[in-house]
Amino acid sequence: MKATIKTQGQQFSVSEGDVLIVNRYPKTEAGATVEIKEVLTAGEGDSFKVGAPFLSDASVTAKILENKRGKKVIIFKKKKRKGYEKKQGHRQELSVIKIESIRA
Repeated sequence: MKATIKTQGQQFSVSEGDVLIVNRYPKTEAGATVEIKEVLTAGEGDSFKVGAPFLSDASVTAKILENKRGKKVIIFKKKKRKGYEKKQGHRQELSVIKIESIRA
């Protein structure tokens, strides 16, 4: 079964067993289970359902495999002939999740 979910401000098309990298779930540790209630579409073939905007009785269960940080991104700002330079780095907090079950 396939589903389209919305989590952490992004949409993903998933099926059971998929591994995704999403923005970190707050206050969760590796091994925790997360239930995603914002399911946009679910099913295959004749049993395909579309929500408006979400399906009311559908949910996706995912297990957090790992919490990590992404690659460093450098932000560099400069104004010519003004002597202004600013360098800043950023590393995004990420969660690696595995889709365990889809209920529609």
